[in-house]
Amino acid sequence: MKRLKVILFTGLSLFVTAVSAQKIVNDAVVTYNISIASVNGEKQLSNSLNGATLTIFLAKDKSRSEMVSNPGTETTVFDNKAGKGFILKEYSGQKLMITTTVDNWSQKNQINSSLNFETESGNFNIAGYNCKKANATSSDGKKYTVYYDPAIIVANKTYNNAFSQLKGLPIQYQLSSGNLVFKYILNKLSLDVVSAAKFDEPKAGFRVMTYEENQQLKKGE
Repeated sequence: MKRLKVILFTGLSLFVTAVSAQKIVNDAVVTYNISIASVNGEKQLSNSLNGATLTIFLAKDKSRSEMVSNPGTETTVFDNKAGKGFILKEYSGQKLMITTTVDNWSQKNQINSSLNFETESGNFNIAGYNCKKANATSSDGKKYTVYYDPAIIVANKTYNNAFSQLKGLPIQYQLSSGNLVFKYILNKLSLDVVSAAKFDEPKAGFRVMTYEENQQLKKGE
């Protein structure tokens, strides 16, 4: 009986240690370096995007992602609580702001909403983080390979619809789409509080249209 109590106590202690080791993150700034490889020689596109960065600003109910590359900058902001957001596109001197509702956000992310990641056994050291490896395929055939740290749990699950089911922070991930392979590697992680001003709409300088209007514009191109 005493031995059984010892086993139960030891198992409980290990469980408590594992749980306490997890850190639930409300505020964070995550920066990834991006590289693109061409499968069938699409050099012009891959060269223009190589060296790009993706920076994600996280708060409990808000998120902002900024992708900066040679062609320009694209920023996406969404407020889960208010159910609205906007997309900023700055390319070739043109500045466009696309307003989004919660329905627009769901529509924009619907392809990845049903991603089901399968985690492999074993651990991988990626950039100094103890990671798990997971794989998934989207409904349109894109293949994801993600190395994530299960010790860091992001509270805001809607910041990136592709990773809402991951039980940890992506440290490195790869997306295969057509003839291109996009690779994202964590460059910097800050857990400092993010200023509320980061999620504010710009007051001027952008041509404004709704998400629906932008979709119609794309169809006419």
